Amino acid sequence: MPRALWLLIVGMAVNMTGSSFLWPLNTIYIHDHLGKSLSVAGVVLMCNSAATVIGNLLGGSFYDKIGGYKTVLIGIGTTLAALICLSIWNSWPEYIIFLVGIGLGTGIIFPPMYAMAGSVWKEGGRKAFNAMYVAANLGVAIGSALGGFVADYSFQYIFIANTFMYFIFLCLAVFGYRGISVVNNIKMTEAHPAEVKQNQKNLRALLILCIGYLLGWAAYVQWSTTIAAYIQELHISLKQYGLLWTINGAMIVFGQPVVKVFIKYFAKSLKTQMLIGMVVFIGSFLAAAYAHSFKGFVVGMIILTIGEMFVWPAVPTVAFQLAPKGREGFYQGFVNSTATGGRMLGPLAGGMLVDTYGMPILFIVMIGLFIISFLTTFIYDHNLKEKKLPLKHKKSQIC
Repeated sequence: MPRALWLLIVGMAVNMTGSSFLWPLNTIYIHDHLGKSLSVAGVVLMCNSAATVIGNLLGGSFYDKIGGYKTVLIGIGTTLAALICLSIWNSWPEYIIFLVGIGLGTGIIFPPMYAMAGSVWKEGGRKAFNAMYVAANLGVAIGSALGGFVADYSFQYIFIANTFMYFIFLCLAVFGYRGISVVNNIKMTEAHPAEVKQNQKNLRALLILCIGYLLGWAAYVQWSTTIAAYIQELHISLKQYGLLWTINGAMIVFGQPVVKVFIKYFAKSLKTQMLIGMVVFIGSFLAAAYAHSFKGFVVGMIILTIGEMFVWPAVPTVAFQLAPKGREGFYQGFVNSTATGGRMLGPLAGGMLVDTYGMPILFIVMIGLFIISFLTTFIYDHNLKEKKLPLKHKKSQIC
């Protein structure tokens, strides 16, 4: 892998380590420490995610206009400023304001990071995006594991630790990303009508795929929101809950060889890979629905992790391959905003379902969302010409 990609990988790991001190515990903090209902917690997290959606779109647009380096610095600076304030003022309603600022800043960061990764190693195909995905989840494993232990002492230390990690990320970006140059400010010339038509088809295909992507994330995020609070009601400690996400991250990092072999022989296209992942996601919610102890949720988390290893890296890969020249940032911003949209709607919908009907109905509805996601993934490329589909893995692209 190119040196520039390694720098992006390290930065993503540091970024997610910092974020993972806080995001898995947001619902618990709002519900248990600030004394608000799950529905209110859902509204707060929806505001955070709405800001992230705006940040995703801004980050993608900024990347196409001013480049990745400046865009990443804008995102980190915004996040760091909000975290410093949150470390000082973390009561109600200040918590909402600064959480929105964090969402905006982190939203700006992701599109340029992924777009730069794809641009600096185009010949790597899926490898560049999978490497970023693995790095992100390594950060999740480290941050969530440490976060659970730190939160047992004081949530104040969670805010401080998050701030410290983003300061490290800022230093890495300032001194490491300046030299990363990618061709992104391409002046669009008048395209051939056939090319315009194909680009329109590609965009429609991405829109259909992202409907399922949004619904999938809306269901997935229940593990860090409503299911997190449900686990507390079963008297499972914060340390054990943090370990669930440690298992998630560790499996993603160390399970890559197994995933590589499986994809090579059983899921040679990105579409097949995603469809398998959607089915596995359904299995994870079935396991959680019948879990009444920590071991049961461990099983559910293991199944959940297998599903996400097939789905989450594949969607930005498809987006990068479908994007016209000079629009890579916009496409990555759109994909990231879709995922964030799911994380925005998920906590609110999940909190309202649990408060009104209880956990059993939540599990049924979430399984239904994954069924819809399976269908949209199945049909998204129906109108694309086969010769234009960048969906088949070459052997060198399998990671």
